[in-house]
Amino acid sequence: MQGSYKTASFLLVFVLAIIGVVTPAFIARETPEIIKSGAGVTVIKHLSDYFADLKGTSGDTDIYVLDSGNPGGTLMVLGGTHPNEPSGYLSAILMIENAKLTTGRMIIIPRANNSAFSHSDHMEGTPSYLKIQTAQGDRTFRYGSRATNPIDQWPDPDIYVHSGSGQTLAGSDTRNLNRAYPGRPDGNLTEKVAYGIMQVIKSEKVNMSIDLHEASPEYPVINAIVAHDRAMDIAAEATMNLQMDAVDMRIEPSPVKLRGLSHREWGDATDTLAILMETSNPAQGRLRGKISDESILNGRDPLYVQAGKMGRLFVPFDEQGHPIEVRVARHVSAIMELVNVYNQKMPQQIKIINLPTYQELTAKGMGAYL
Repeated sequence: MQGSYKTASFLLVFVLAIIGVVTPAFIARETPEIIKSGAGVTVIKHLSDYFADLKGTSGDTDIYVLDSGNPGGTLMVLGGTHPNEPSGYLSAILMIENAKLTTGRMIIIPRANNSAFSHSDHMEGTPSYLKIQTAQGDRTFRYGSRATNPIDQWPDPDIYVHSGSGQTLAGSDTRNLNRAYPGRPDGNLTEKVAYGIMQVIKSEKVNMSIDLHEASPEYPVINAIVAHDRAMDIAAEATMNLQMDAVDMRIEPSPVKLRGLSHREWGDATDTLAILMETSNPAQGRLRGKISDESILNGRDPLYVQAGKMGRLFVPFDEQGHPIEVRVARHVSAIMELVNVYNQKMPQQIKIINLPTYQELTAKGMGAYL
């Protein structure tokens, strides 16, 4: 009996020691990176301001408003729908910290799925943080997961049934924000976040909405602008202009039968011109080798170089890879071109200044603008 007590005591001490080691790291992962509001930011709101049920939950998130004070249109930019796609939220942060509006407004949500920033896909061997060198020293940014933290929403069903359409997907897609639109006020956390974002679009009368993503080099919709039917003419002209400026982009129509995605549901349920953009990131793919914070940022992978030589990819891939500054430059320059074309066609103008060009970002790197 005494031996059992000793064993139990040893196990208790061992477990407490493990908790002592793990807990600080877990708490640190819960801490979001600091976003520095630039001179163009006029107010910071919260998603719960548009849907009160999110207040006090991990689904609530900051919304940055850049208002010129001059009448015009409203642009919404979403980053962090999938927090393991860093060019999306880093582009949003770069715009928050640099952009100014001279006409109209821009609404930026850098951490759309805030809960998904609070954990990583550990079975994928991914890091928890990315570090970017700036003139003021290193800045640390969270590298999260594609899906809402299971601590916040569990269990997953065997089959996810999209509300409204009845479309069925894998059970884990119930925690994928980009399968949850238009959301439900009485749904799970992910659906409530989607519903809240829809309320932003409706209540702020957003004219154009852009959702920023990344995808693997073997994914056919890559380095692409995916546009809802009503946004196709603007997206097509912007794509052509980008190609003429040597920024290789393609255009894809939003699939009518694939439900729950931002570019489909935003455009169907509201008057906004809905667009999603994808850049190429080997860290998203299944052909990659070992992943690290460095490989995520430099976008290099020897296995993808080999796959490119075999013709297995939908983008060119060599030893230079697809660095983060190129991916962010692609997003930012495409946003600016979409806005330029929008301004040629629409009476409600949106004019953005003080953002780096594609050439400036690729030459100087991300750190020069953070």
